[in-house]
Amino acid sequence: MSKPREEKYQAILDAATTAFAEYGYFSCQVSKIAKLAGIADGTIYLYFKNKEDILVSLFTERMGQFIKEIRQATGKYETTQERLLCIIRTHLRYMQENRSLAIVTQIELRQSNPEIREAISGPLREYFHLIEQVLAEGVKKDEIILADIKVARQMFFGTLDAMISDWVTSKKPRSLEESEDVVFDLVRGAFKINNLT
Repeated sequence: MSKPREEKYQAILDAATTAFAEYGYFSCQVSKIAKLAGIADGTIYLYFKNKEDILVSLFTERMGQFIKEIRQATGKYETTQERLLCIIRTHLRYMQENRSLAIVTQIELRQSNPEIREAISGPLREYFHLIEQVLAEGVKKDEIILADIKVARQMFFGTLDAMISDWVTSKKPRSLEESEDVVFDLVRGAFKINNLT
């Protein structure tokens, strides 16, 4: 994809993120996305088949970027404790900095049809795998105690996911960064990290 074409593609995704968060996926018209992107309505169809394709592409692209950031960030640390804290911080801060994306992922995508949910499952599985890798390495190095890696990942991701859902639906805006250490203390207790240091 040429640079101008890539820039227009990203501009459409940015506009779609804002539009879906503001109007809701089902209520949002493609014309609203085009207007926010500063392009003619028909131009969108040079890049995407339909509104569903925009939503799937948006999630795949943005979550891909998010996972890349987490992978790079965790690679800088040696211990499981540091890596888990890094995932917590990166996850919460990324969503706080991208509130419209957080609204789309926490609200709009969950109301979508099964075909859309299946189409976006790839990036989620990749994120789950990354968390499970960190946990498995921690068990192998005797840095954490876990009876079941998958259940531990479900608990870990579920906590972060629930926090973001609560944050986007809350009437009182607050900083997610204030909760990072609280979440880590819960994880440290659940994974028995404290007992091994």
